[in-house]
Amino acid sequence: MKTNLNLGWEFFKDLAAAGEKVDLPHTWNGKDGQDGGNDYYRGTCYYKKTISKAECTGPVTYLEFEGANSSADVKINGKDVCHHDGGYSTFRVNITDYIEDENEICVAVDNAPNDRVYPQMADFTFYGGLYRDVNLYNVPETRFDLDYLGGPAVAVTPVKNGSDFDVTVDCYVTNPAGTMTIKIVDKGEVIAETTVDAEAKTTAQFTIKDAHLWHGRKDPYLYTVVAELASGDKREVRFGCRTYEIDPDKGFILNGESYPLRGVSRHQDRPEIGNALKPEHHKEDLDIIYELGATTIRLAHYQHNQVFYDLCDEMGFVLWAEIPYISQHMPNGRENTISQMKELIVQNYNHPSIVVWGLSNEITMKGADDPDLVENHKILNDLCHEMDKTRKTTMAIVSMCPPDAEYVKIPDCVSWNHYFGWYGGDTSMNGPWLDKFHAENPSIPVGMSEYGCEALNWHNSNPEQGDYSEEYQAYYHEELIKQLYTRDYIWATHVWNMFDFAADARAEGGEDGMNHKGLVTFDRKYKKDSFYAYKAWLSDDPFVHICGKRYVDRVEEVTKVTVYSNQPEVELFANGVSLGKQSSPEHFFYFEVPLNGEVKLEAKAGSCTDESRIVKVDKFNDAYRMVETGDVLNWFDIETPEGKLSIMDRLDVVMKHPEALAAFGAFIKQLAPEGKTDGGMMDMGAMMQNEGMMKMMGAFTVKRMTSMMGTAGLKNPTKEQMIELNKALNQIDK
Repeated sequence: MKTNLNLGWEFFKDLAAAGEKVDLPHTWNGKDGQDGGNDYYRGTCYYKKTISKAECTGPVTYLEFEGANSSADVKINGKDVCHHDGGYSTFRVNITDYIEDENEICVAVDNAPNDRVYPQMADFTFYGGLYRDVNLYNVPETRFDLDYLGGPAVAVTPVKNGSDFDVTVDCYVTNPAGTMTIKIVDKGEVIAETTVDAEAKTTAQFTIKDAHLWHGRKDPYLYTVVAELASGDKREVRFGCRTYEIDPDKGFILNGESYPLRGVSRHQDRPEIGNALKPEHHKEDLDIIYELGATTIRLAHYQHNQVFYDLCDEMGFVLWAEIPYISQHMPNGRENTISQMKELIVQNYNHPSIVVWGLSNEITMKGADDPDLVENHKILNDLCHEMDKTRKTTMAIVSMCPPDAEYVKIPDCVSWNHYFGWYGGDTSMNGPWLDKFHAENPSIPVGMSEYGCEALNWHNSNPEQGDYSEEYQAYYHEELIKQLYTRDYIWATHVWNMFDFAADARAEGGEDGMNHKGLVTFDRKYKKDSFYAYKAWLSDDPFVHICGKRYVDRVEEVTKVTVYSNQPEVELFANGVSLGKQSSPEHFFYFEVPLNGEVKLEAKAGSCTDESRIVKVDKFNDAYRMVETGDVLNWFDIETPEGKLSIMDRLDVVMKHPEALAAFGAFIKQLAPEGKTDGGMMDMGAMMQNEGMMKMMGAFTVKRMTSMMGTAGLKNPTKEQMIELNKALNQIDK
């Protein structure tokens, strides 16, 4: 019997002080992990709850923690009973021998920096807390295993055999005795059943004749396995019958049919509550992704809630699931990558939505030639294939990694994180780069695991790279869609990101503490124009959308208005007067609209309509212009002497000068965390001499680069430090 224990906990930052009453899920970083400053609390906090002996009806009692970030120590009545490393997976502990009349549960949860538990360096907030459910299990002596890696103790493996599927059900039983009945249920009807001696045999074989296939969004059909022991312990798990291939030339193939994986990545946080999400939050996220028309989701950069996986099974999303082996390889972290991968696979083996296990993300930020890093990936890749012979492996590779690096060849397929058009380069480089990789590596399926750019409520009729405007983001994604969605060999594309998310170390775009690359705002209330660009390509539900609804006031005599639709023809009206009809195979429609006073716009596409308004003004509305906040940019004027360098110059210009490189290196050392002299995750001086890095980041100004220092594990610079750096650069001739 399972009982939820979410209500009535006490939370302590200091056990010597008074506690705070909280209900789970809970995080202590819901606010300070989102407000910028790179200073959210990372340390140990405590949760306490008392349960009575009457609640522990046994004969065996377990506690289950679905997520405690990132390490946890559990005490019962002051006695140590469990330690767990890894903040995104389920773990359980047998507390039977510790039960008294009244039982105090005390959980010490720790998200402090260390060198052995991933993640430690990444562009998102590592929320601490008991941020998922805590449950109590009372089970018989003969029971389904609750000890092995937090899994369901029932693993279902369907294998195609003609039009049939042979289904193997492996059950894991503690203290086996008596019999076990295993059934396959199809929409409430038992279609196969067997009874076995639980002590002698815990595997059953079935054949489903003319199996109904799980076919993504088109038909996410699920079966159920019901396993029951004579002791009364029972398990129900769902599964799907499907086959898939990842072909280097044809892309993703589901059940023998081309099924392009075009979708998004997703982080699991919300305003103020951080990662302490409830089921309704997961459902809302998936409903929005479903509206977009996406067929795939990359679950970044860690194991997500089982509620989310279950919903993806039901809704037909194809998933990339990964562990948080990210950004910085830690020699002391190998054991943790292995344990987190084992938990990921065991806990999620039955989900038909999952097709690839992700080994790592951007792990070669400091280079790809580290033998220990390479070996770690080989171990993980072999482990995945040993534990799951039905799925492929993949990884997300940082843009500047050499394509011929040994580590690139390890998984079954690869994807790249490219930001040409945002972090250096221009949008036109993305497709040709993939073409070149595909031509040089014809046997390796290649995808695009991250691409995107940031947009807030800033606006510009002449958008430019780096202006954080909604208009540039829309332009960027128009270009990327046309390049990526017309290349059939690309096995998967994942926009970075579906939703804005918290990254407390960030200080850019005018709102600190956030990554604004989402197609939808952090609060899920506003779908940016780029959302509808994807909807036009991916969704079959008829719609039309006028872009620029937040950009009302405009100074130009004639303004460009963009319309997105999945219908073949769009007509735009200005104050009731038609501006003509347009057709576009690319689903993007551009109209020139004369401005004189207020103009009411109406777009018509088939039976679909949308309305908007723009107003002619004499002066540009400063509310549309990015205002950078913080200690630097609002507090001093940056000196830019003619013929001299400054922080307003591009990195690739500045770093050509040895004196500038030295000045920048000294600046970086000031930002190193306490006790470190190497600049944290990145040796910035070495990074700036890295050809691949400079190709990606060289178009940044020094000023813009410094706004991202926190994401590299460094302190954010102060006003005074920025002034000194600028003065040093002012002494150097261009």
